[in-house]
Amino acid sequence: MVSPIDIQKALSGIDYPAKKDDVVKHAESQGGSAEVIDALKGIDDQEYDTPAAVSKAVFD
Repeated sequence: MVSPIDIQKALSGIDYPAKKDDVVKHAESQGGSAEVIDALKGIDDQEYDTPAAVSKAVFD
């Protein structure tokens, strides 16, 4: 199970706003786990303004 902390660690240093593809690529480049990458691949294809917006998309 992925935690919000895992998501935020994988997105550390990303510049917002960020599109879904950028979020996924950044998490991959930061060594995010397969579970984190899969969770991020499941979010809506849109632009996210904050880390909280990404977490909300993953966990809602």
